[in-house]
Amino acid sequence: MFSAVLVANRGEISCRITRTLHSMGIRSIAVYTEHDRDAKHVQVADAAVLIDSYLSVESIVAAAHAVDGMHADAVHPGYGFLSENASLAEACAAAGITFIGPGVEALEIMGDKIASKKHVTERGVAVIPGIAEPGMTNDDLVAAAAEVGFPLLIKPSAGGGGKGMTIVREPDAVAGALDSARRVASAAFGDDTLFLERLVEKPRHIEVQVLADSHGTIIHLGERECSLQRRHQKIIEEAPSPLLDEATRQRIGEAACEVARSVSYVGAGTVEFLVSDNAPDEFFFMEMNTRLQVEHPVTEMVTGIDLVEWQVRIAAGEKLTVETPTLTGHSVEARIYSEDPANDFLPSAGQIVHLHEAADGSAASAGTSSASTTGTAATSVRVDSSLIQGGTVSANYDPMLAKVIAHGATRAEALHALDRALADTVILGVTTNIEFLRALLARDDVRAGELDTGLIERALAEIEFTAPTPAVLAAAALSIHSERWMPGSPWQQPSGWRVGQHRPARYRLAGAGQVHEVLVAGPPSAAEVTIDGTTTPARLTSTGVEWGAQSIRLALETVDATVWIGQEGTSWALTAQSRAESLAAHRATLARVAGVVDPELRSPMPGTVVAVAMANGDSVTAGQTVLTIEAMKMEHPVVATLDGVVDISLKPGDLVTRDQIVARIESPQASTEGETS
Repeated sequence: MFSAVLVANRGEISCRITRTLHSMGIRSIAVYTEHDRDAKHVQVADAAVLIDSYLSVESIVAAAHAVDGMHADAVHPGYGFLSENASLAEACAAAGITFIGPGVEALEIMGDKIASKKHVTERGVAVIPGIAEPGMTNDDLVAAAAEVGFPLLIKPSAGGGGKGMTIVREPDAVAGALDSARRVASAAFGDDTLFLERLVEKPRHIEVQVLADSHGTIIHLGERECSLQRRHQKIIEEAPSPLLDEATRQRIGEAACEVARSVSYVGAGTVEFLVSDNAPDEFFFMEMNTRLQVEHPVTEMVTGIDLVEWQVRIAAGEKLTVETPTLTGHSVEARIYSEDPANDFLPSAGQIVHLHEAADGSAASAGTSSASTTGTAATSVRVDSSLIQGGTVSANYDPMLAKVIAHGATRAEALHALDRALADTVILGVTTNIEFLRALLARDDVRAGELDTGLIERALAEIEFTAPTPAVLAAAALSIHSERWMPGSPWQQPSGWRVGQHRPARYRLAGAGQVHEVLVAGPPSAAEVTIDGTTTPARLTSTGVEWGAQSIRLALETVDATVWIGQEGTSWALTAQSRAESLAAHRATLARVAGVVDPELRSPMPGTVVAVAMANGDSVTAGQTVLTIEAMKMEHPVVATLDGVVDISLKPGDLVTRDQIVARIESPQASTEGETS
């Protein structure tokens, strides 16, 4: 067995792998970039090495021997980054280091979605119709699109996680979608090869977990349902699928084993299929992921098998001693992302100022046992996370923060346990999708197991996000009020003292595009709070706020003039505006003419300019893309708000901040008036 393993990854998966390595008595070596110097995965490892990039094969291999007195016998790539890169496996072999993953043949064939489709077709496995030829240019793909038909799906040949995948419904949109997909694929995987596939409407995404040793044994561990996706990125996964019957489960499992057998697969891998909701006994091969999957915990929960442990044991040459298991109960996983669902899921970055997780996954034995129990004795919750109090969420990497996984005797029990765990999770300092996840889990079609990969996009219009209640607004105002109330100094208290009735302190709280006015009279311990003309006695408590006769549980944290508040998975950021800021906002409102479009284009989030479609002085029409900004491995186009002439000075590679003006559109009418005057 290995004495030390280098984990060539970051975040929650690096922490997850380290946990199992420690349970096996193996030391772990982490790698990190400057952005991750204080990250949790660095802190939990036995040693850590600074590298220039998680995508650098040379840096990873060099790091394996960079720690004095501790040389890595093996490298575990996790998922993403170089996990499916044959060059890393080859470089490890050349350096005498074991690569914890499949052989080069499997990586090259299955890591290339074009080659894998050709390969399995020759083995008689059904695939989705499309065009998959190596070396196709954009012109080739535009021409081929007509043959494939619309709607179609553009997919990168390398990598996974839905990055770069783009739906195209009209011929005129193909060229632009190809440019964007190539940029994303190149940045995420170092390979911009693309192919086209006919889009199957209302499909279900079902994948099968396989394990194979180097002695010829291949087994499957059942399937996972991964149909709840947004922009081809999985959000909620479960095992087993509520769609399949036992006969189909055996057939799809055997097909997955045959795919693995065809490339002499070794280690843990996942074979992904597209299954028709109307004909669940029919399935089409999509791809094989030659690595651990993000959603692997749901399989661990229903089988009791630690997949990371078996990856390590197989890489060390051991024989599989487990058989195809009987699936016990049901497990569901939700991914927590640092993003704003109410604002088109824009990424959110910042510092974690308050953290409470439903369960501490690091306490789980063998990486699969629950760290806390909720509900019935058969219900358990596990959290795989990289979050730490005071840690920074960077805009440089994927926005996934943590995974919450629940297990129950039935699917209904697992869904209920997951919902309660999400409600008990508090992450303040960045905006997250927890409220969105709970709304999704509460839907009747989700609870009934009526799923498909387009469900989330259809559901978005029906989900209403919670506005701050009067009690939440009162808590925010009281939090700021208490910070300004200096004990023992009447001259430094916002008491509003004057002869007669005292004047209440006025707080203008801005958040989510709205400004709320809250009046607070008296000390924080016994205040009268007025909102929209209604006055209510209120005070802060150690667990939240007393609002009238109610005691409401809230998590609060004040940073500068912003109060972060969390309640049952929902969070708000409310910023107290100064008098000058309020006056400026008021003047801007008075100056604004109804129906006039803002000519200033602003960045929706911090990021990097990856493409500029317009030169300074070019003419543009409303809705046309002016530039594209990338953050957290996702591209966001900034479009013209009106017809006119572009004023822009940015170039690819420039860094921008949130709300930074990135371009201006001067209307032709304004230009003509200027020339006349």
